[in-house]
Amino acid sequence: MPPSDDIQYTKLRWLLTIAGLFLYVVDIWTDVGLAVKYFRENNYVWTGLTLVFVLVGLLVTQIFSYTWYRDDMKEIPVNTWGKPTTSGLSKAGLAVLHLFGMGIFTRYYQLLKKGFKGVWTTPHSYTVDERRDEHQHLFCMATDLSMLKLFESFLESVPQLLLQLYIVLSREEGSVLQYVSMAFSFLNIAWTLVDYRRCLRRSLPQIREMPSGLPTAIYLLYKLCTITSHILSYTLLLILSPYSTVAFTVLWLLATTWTHVLQTNFCSSGKLELLYRAVIGVILIFTFFNVKGQDTKVAMIIYYLLYAVVNTTAPLLLVLLKPELQTATFLLTVSGLIFGGSVLGLVCLVLYYLLLHPREKWREADEVDGQGMETQATKRRQNFLQPG
Repeated sequence: MPPSDDIQYTKLRWLLTIAGLFLYVVDIWTDVGLAVKYFRENNYVWTGLTLVFVLVGLLVTQIFSYTWYRDDMKEIPVNTWGKPTTSGLSKAGLAVLHLFGMGIFTRYYQLLKKGFKGVWTTPHSYTVDERRDEHQHLFCMATDLSMLKLFESFLESVPQLLLQLYIVLSREEGSVLQYVSMAFSFLNIAWTLVDYRRCLRRSLPQIREMPSGLPTAIYLLYKLCTITSHILSYTLLLILSPYSTVAFTVLWLLATTWTHVLQTNFCSSGKLELLYRAVIGVILIFTFFNVKGQDTKVAMIIYYLLYAVVNTTAPLLLVLLKPELQTATFLLTVSGLIFGGSVLGLVCLVLYYLLLHPREKWREADEVDGQGMETQATKRRQNFLQPG
């Protein structure tokens, strides 16, 4: 008898993990290809910026991946499900793998290996409880991976999409490789958002899974439309003046300061917590997340009011301060996409949270967890960004 559907790690999920790995690899390689293209064209600024986003995303994910492995190894030789957390790898071995940027690939390998055994070759002698624990373990591994992918998406894919849009629109022309790179950045962002939300809720048994179908589609539309319209608005501000980056820096400082005020408690060390808050500051520039698992209705309303102001102001400023662009096709097209994306995204947001959002409260989940032993891994998943 298989585990119930709400915690079952299926064969389809295993195959989708491979698809996620494919998107991740292609997204990075198309960006590296663009950097090579810009270098050959003697566009060294674009080369440097394109590579910086790739390297920053890679570096941050390696730091957190290694730290999570190390934290898990400190607790007990085996985890809650009786299986070695790091497949027998030593701290030195893990350090070497992460030093060479293989942290996420190591996690993909372990998940695919354990997942293949769990969904394709699980012995019939397993009891229902053993199978349930095995599937729960797989979702916890997938959640850690999806959390790292969320970091990577907002530190690499999202800024990369913004940069390439700026280059294409400011030149009013683009190459096939630029469009391919932007397409895979977009797909990687979309995949990461849905995968993270579904994996997180399934890794915490007391939280109901987000239903497939319409709720997932509406949530994805809400996120993609609001993020894309925001990126397009930032692109217009950059076209207006490259010094708009100063305003982006101020926004990042404000968002990071807000996470300090909320006193997030995600990492096992104070220094790493500062890095975590800085990364969350970057994410909040582009979209809203529940930073500390609390009631955020007021914060979300304020955030999206400011979002609407930015998306309205960016096209108007370009029209007023650069009248020569008033008849430019790209300005009319992008302004239409910003307006349409903003309206559709906010409508989907309202629909999702009024009609489709699971009603459990995270505070109740914390009380349940408090009844048993809370591992560092459990704490990590509970205190990470909650979908918003």
